[in-house]
Amino acid sequence: MAETMVSGAEGAFADWSETKPRVQSTPGYQAYRLLHAGFIAAPLLAGLDKFFHVLTNWDMYLAPRIAALSPMGGHGLMLVVGVVEMAAGLLVALRPRVGAYVVAAWLFAIILNLLLIPGFFDIALRDFGLSLGALALARLSAEYASGPKIL
Repeated sequence: MAETMVSGAEGAFADWSETKPRVQSTPGYQAYRLLHAGFIAAPLLAGLDKFFHVLTNWDMYLAPRIAALSPMGGHGLMLVVGVVEMAAGLLVALRPRVGAYVVAAWLFAIILNLLLIPGFFDIALRDFGLSLGALALARLSAEYASGPKIL
C-alpha cells in the first residue's frame, strides 16, 4: 500500500489556503470587522468634532461639576477629550485587543459624567450600549486580531 506523505510546509500552506476563505465567511469574523471599523471611526470622528462642533456643541455634555475641576475651563477640557478620543480610535486601529478596552473604559467615564447632568440619562444609556460593543470587540479581537491579517 502506498501512502502519501505531506511535509510540514506543504501541510501548512494547504491549511492556510483553506482557512482564509473559511475565516472571512464566519459570522464571528464579520462581527469583529464591523465592530473594528466602527470603533475606529466613531472615536476619531467624535474627537475631531470636539474642535469643529459640526455634529453638536460637545461642551453641553460636560457636567458643570467636572468643568469646575478643570484649570483650563470646560471648553479646554473638551479639546483634551477630543485628543484622547482620537488617540483611542488610532489605538483600536493598530492594537484592537488593547484599544477596545481603552474605549470601553473611556465610555464608562463618559457615562459617569453624563449621570451628573439631569436630562442626559438617555445619552448615558446609549453610551452603555456602545461600551458593551467595545467589550465585544475586545473579546473578538482575542480570536481574530492575533492571527494573520485578512482584509
